[in-house]
Amino acid sequence: MSASVRLPPMRPTDVGVPGPSSLDMARAFRSVRADPLSFLVEAGERFGDLVAFPVPGPPALLVNDPADVRHVLQTAARSWGKQTVQYTALARVTGPGLLASSEPSWIEHRRLAAPAFHHERLAAVGDQVRAAADAAITARLGGDAAAVGGGGTVVDLAALTHRIGLDAVGRALFSTDLSGQAQQLLDATSEAAELVVRLGRSVLPTAAWAPTPTNVRLRATRRRLDAICSGLVAQRRATGRLSPAGSHGDDLLGLLLDSGLSDAAIRDELVTMVIAGHETVAAALAWTLMLLAEHQPAQDRLRTELAGHPGPVSLLDHRERLPWTRAVIDEALRLFPPAWALSRRSQGADVIGGRPVPAGTLVIVSPWVLHRRGASWPDPLEFRPERFLGAGPAAGRAGYLPFGQGPRLCIGREFALGEMVLVLSRLLGAYRVGLPRGWSRPAPQAQVAVHPRGGMPLTVTRLTGPRHG
Repeated sequence: MSASVRLPPMRPTDVGVPGPSSLDMARAFRSVRADPLSFLVEAGERFGDLVAFPVPGPPALLVNDPADVRHVLQTAARSWGKQTVQYTALARVTGPGLLASSEPSWIEHRRLAAPAFHHERLAAVGDQVRAAADAAITARLGGDAAAVGGGGTVVDLAALTHRIGLDAVGRALFSTDLSGQAQQLLDATSEAAELVVRLGRSVLPTAAWAPTPTNVRLRATRRRLDAICSGLVAQRRATGRLSPAGSHGDDLLGLLLDSGLSDAAIRDELVTMVIAGHETVAAALAWTLMLLAEHQPAQDRLRTELAGHPGPVSLLDHRERLPWTRAVIDEALRLFPPAWALSRRSQGADVIGGRPVPAGTLVIVSPWVLHRRGASWPDPLEFRPERFLGAGPAAGRAGYLPFGQGPRLCIGREFALGEMVLVLSRLLGAYRVGLPRGWSRPAPQAQVAVHPRGGMPLTVTRLTGPRHG
């Protein structure tokens, strides 16, 4: 190709948006892959609310203005799809399930799954979530004599919340089908999620058929998932035929079977819900417990509120009944949103930040960066649950989206929030969490969710007196 017809590389100035140069990106390549969170924060601080990255082809923009975010995710959501590297990598594991699917199929996916997350159904699974929390807490702390004394014992609470999250999702999805198969499914999806992150961070796209180490592991993991899901579906189909009503049950698996979906489509939805459910809640709970260990008065206030609550805490209606507990969770999700990046690609020309952008433009929305925007959040790095009390300035804020925004708002939002409230009530009603000697915060690690690197070692001390929550 001659120089006269060679296509020019895309640069940030092509759309009139500032951003790092190609040389900047080359120099920062390893640090970007190792710590994308810091890179995105620094890019926003240096270049503002709209940042262009020097990639070939259509522009790639980091969008951090709440109005522009709302435009992409809500107002013009039909014009911005999920045909991105992030969701393509996810679909390698989940198939075209609810999380990775695009218009128009995702509407049908959501309609089928919605009854599993109705208030009546969530109220019914509250006891199962409570049982999952109690079982994990008792297994890890119940027999630990050191936790009884005044000094307590150091426990990796990230491992504990991960176990609770796995069990809670398993019970909610499979109910009485908690068997070796169900646990294997949860374990296999965890391994698959790790591989998804590796694929999503690849510099160059790799064909699914290529015999790379990651592809080989992913294909093996998918075979495990397919076999496990086939067993679960077959087991439930047999159980359903024996029930008087002929129903397969009122949990998610039963609802999907009753819908008439193919076994392959049911498999996609089950894997989607497990990955989206346990990873995010487990990470969010670990960070919440860390913040409460660092801020003992906030923990004491939460425990006092729980003590005044009549009866066991439910999975629903906690904003009115436990306002401080919910404010603590909301603020923890602001500081440590599990879903650290969302991506969309434009189906046609549009305008972002007052700049015309062509079809194919990639937009990255990072709740991690957005929640640290000083123009939206005074003292954004400070832990202040008061922001979310009553009709305070944070209520309804466009720049707050731990569960996404618009029509693709996370379908499991209420379940996740309820699970967090319930788990905190069961753990902190019986134990105090504190900081171990020589404490330093674990570094946030951007995986499918933002996890604490190396776990979350905190001091756990059993309280005397009646248990609350």
